Amino acid sequence: MSLRRFIAQRILVSIPVLLGVSVITFGLVHLAPTDVVDIIIGLDPDATAADKAQLRAELGYDRPIYVQYIDWLTSALQGDFGEVYTRGQTAGELIASRWQETVLLGLFGWTFALLIAIPTGIYAAVRKGKFGDDAARFVALTGISIPNFWLGLTLLALFAVQFNFWSASVPRAPLWSAEMLKWLILPGITIGSAAAANLMRIMRTSMVEELNKEYVTAARAKGLPERTVVLKHVLRNSLISVVTVAAFLTAGIVAGSVVVESVFGWPGLGILLVEAATKQEINLILAITLFTGVAIVLANLLADILYAVLDPRIRDEY
Repeated sequence: MSLRRFIAQRILVSIPVLLGVSVITFGLVHLAPTDVVDIIIGLDPDATAADKAQLRAELGYDRPIYVQYIDWLTSALQGDFGEVYTRGQTAGELIASRWQETVLLGLFGWTFALLIAIPTGIYAAVRKGKFGDDAARFVALTGISIPNFWLGLTLLALFAVQFNFWSASVPRAPLWSAEMLKWLILPGITIGSAAAANLMRIMRTSMVEELNKEYVTAARAKGLPERTVVLKHVLRNSLISVVTVAAFLTAGIVAGSVVVESVFGWPGLGILLVEAATKQEINLILAITLFTGVAIVLANLLADILYAVLDPRIRDEY
């Protein structure tokens, strides 16, 4: 199977996944005991039950849930994700104003995770059974165990308050400026720590398995330098497992953005989602969920592509 056909097939498979995510999210939001109508009516002490019923009818909340979902889906397919009633803006406008911040934070998290996980995993595998291996595994276990919010608060306390190396608040600077990118180092470390720890463990395990295979013994017997054997032959085969697991960890980074953005005051989609859930803004909740779903699907698609590039035999399984 060609790589182009492989990619097209994976994209088609992703469509039902996104549809399922929207259905589940829509249903879960409607299970809540209150909705945005209650929030709006609650702001007016003189509102009556008739006013509440009228507003519910105007917003279409009195119709069956499946009718509401079909209407939302029809509009969403046309690029209209509905209005956010407590803000007086559309969900699309709010997503457009915040998505870059969340994506940039996620990229920082992934960059930190990969820069730490791959070299550390290689070192731990090569030093298997020695002090370096034990130390690396201890650090990985620590990284998995530490909650994001605690790590973020600790980093702020140390580097922003104690040593004054970083600003405790978000700088008033353009998003892609050097000042802003420097400030994002601490949130990036916070959001990427768990992913780095998990990837390091997978990298180490995969490298150890590959180092014990016959082709490595043959390469060493031919007199190839150990650096060439590890970095050219073993590393590529080990990355297959890492790429596969990395795609699944994307969901963790996306979920962690809610906590990390709240701790650091970063104006991304995470904080916006918390606000939308508090005010029961279903249109905004669905829009953010769909956006993050697309991001996770794209990450898995990228992993599948890299998987197929690293091991062309995988294409024949689809």
